[in-house]
Amino acid sequence: APTVEEQAKGPILAGGEMAMPSAEAVVAKLGKIDGYEALFKKAFPKSDPAITYDNVGKAIGAYERLFVTPGRFDKLLAGKDKALKENEIRGLKKFITTGCVACHTGNLLGGNSYQKLGVINPWPNQKDQGRFDLTKKEADKMFFKVPSLRNIAKTGPYFHDGSETKLEAAVTKMAKHQLGKELSKEDHADIVAFLKSLTGKLPKAIAAPPKAFPGQ
Repeated sequence: APTVEEQAKGPILAGGEMAMPSAEAVVAKLGKIDGYEALFKKAFPKSDPAITYDNVGKAIGAYERLFVTPGRFDKLLAGKDKALKENEIRGLKKFITTGCVACHTGNLLGGNSYQKLGVINPWPNQKDQGRFDLTKKEADKMFFKVPSLRNIAKTGPYFHDGSETKLEAAVTKMAKHQLGKELSKEDHADIVAFLKSLTGKLPKAIAAPPKAFPGQ
């Protein structure tokens, strides 16, 4: 999808996710929830009707765009050399030299490509074959979207199959299966320290619980 607004409309109708039968069914369901009509009219005053499937995508997209979590890594990118601690800087350098950046690239450190999981050593769980399950192309077997590593210390369990709950174990597993390497204790600790430095600050508007939900 070209935008988060367009992407937001996909999972609602996807068979493997929310599986609503149609866009019309979504609109009808939302229209029956007390308070939603007034909220949509307030958000989309020039739209008649206010509750449309496109507006649903726009509303979800507007919320998702609030999820920007600037942190110390951004300060480093902006030129502040001392934004990260010494062990975190060492971890960044090792993250690069070890080969992690082959997949985890850009400001988000991932999220912009599909790569094979188990490049060197086969992934233990072969039940989910990644993009192959959708395309049926042999070349797509075990290809998954590379996730962003932003806030990675807060977003476990890890991998598409949720097979690791600890970041430390996830790093060990990736080194083995993607790079064919066994990290030294020092290298492992430094890389984990760098990954933990990617935790940003959640905006107050997101962190605070809503005052009330529609219909309450």
